[in-house]
Amino acid sequence: MESSSINQEVIEIANKEDEKLAGVLEGPPDGDVVILCHGFLSSKRSSTLQTIVPGLVEAGFGVLRFDFSGNGESGGEFEFGNYWKEVEDLRSVVGFVRGVKKRSVKAVLGHSKGGDVVILYAAKYGDVPIVVNVSGRFDLSRGVEERFGKEGLAAIAEHGYWDVKDSQGAVNYRVTKKSLEERLCISIEKAARTIQKNVRVLTVHGTADETIPVDDGRSFDKVIANHALVLVEGADHRYSRHREDLQQIVCSFIESSD
Repeated sequence: MESSSINQEVIEIANKEDEKLAGVLEGPPDGDVVILCHGFLSSKRSSTLQTIVPGLVEAGFGVLRFDFSGNGESGGEFEFGNYWKEVEDLRSVVGFVRGVKKRSVKAVLGHSKGGDVVILYAAKYGDVPIVVNVSGRFDLSRGVEERFGKEGLAAIAEHGYWDVKDSQGAVNYRVTKKSLEERLCISIEKAARTIQKNVRVLTVHGTADETIPVDDGRSFDKVIANHALVLVEGADHRYSRHREDLQQIVCSFIESSD
């Protein structure tokens, strides 16, 4: 559910492929902006992301949530993987804030897959002073077999694709060999090690995360130069019972990074 107590502006941003990225800009009409990035098979309506918005707005920041291309209300086709394309989507959003809105980007925050996107963005561009990685995956080779199973991986190897279906047998999305190889070729560790010291990075991870193990959060802490790690005791991947904790941690970090 969208927040109704905060001023909202529905926006459209063109990415490098001239696809429409659908977004919502909330909060005051001027001042610094924080950009929020959703995870896999999610959207700007993610309840995990939305729980962070009120605290940031109360602190005086504008908050921009958007759908990556092929997701939510944005244009383009959904594809598994697409990490680097999503990095470029984020680049287009940063450019929109600075150019069209003539405002500074204070921070970029990503949840789950979005956490990996903001880490890759910081490694490639390094032009946003604060990066917040909420429950991102450190090793992209992990989680593949758990998601697709041996049958799926065998089908991808033999036929070049695998259709992931829901409980009724309808196809949710297709995984191609090319998209899987793209994911497996990305080293989040290598990217994290190249983030410059002038970029402050926060990793937040729940100790009861069953989707991405808490050890992934600890791994980020070992390789990023200017890094803070906060483990939320008992929190799951979506912070279902710890959303106020997540909001407080994120807002305190961004506010204190002046």
